[in-house]
Amino acid sequence: MGQNQIELRAAFGRFMTGVTVVTALDDAGTPVGFTANSFSSVSLNPPLLLVCPGAHLSSFEVFRKAETFGVSVLAADQENVSRLFSTGTGARFDQCEWQPAAAGVPMIEGRAAGFVCETANRVPAGDHLIVIGQIIAFDDTDAPGLGYGPEGYFSIGHQRLSVD
Repeated sequence: MGQNQIELRAAFGRFMTGVTVVTALDDAGTPVGFTANSFSSVSLNPPLLLVCPGAHLSSFEVFRKAETFGVSVLAADQENVSRLFSTGTGARFDQCEWQPAAAGVPMIEGRAAGFVCETANRVPAGDHLIVIGQIIAFDDTDAPGLGYGPEGYFSIGHQRLSVD
């Protein structure tokens, strides 16, 4: 490719995404989580989604083995939660509101939408793992989601409307 990883990351960053916090429980039942924009719907029938935890995460082994996990789609006013879970250490769940959902999976309170999944498949992919989850429970609100792009965080209220 000839370009370094910093330049590649910047190029990937041109694709504006939503912001999620992916969560699970470790073997001791302690909640773990990370901020992710590597989230995608996969299928409606069966209901599947995917997330891609990086091998650099302190909680990578938890997600590599987890049989259940959650995805909280952050609301536009939850930039602080995104920043909290993008840090590598600390008692992040002590610093935000969350509740256990189906299968005991920790879910962020105030989210725009949420999905609880059973792990359906894991696919190694370079320095990440593609984790495909079958949705066993979900919720949705009217709250606009939090977005992220090359200039940082944004919400729908700060975007222009599309021109027909």
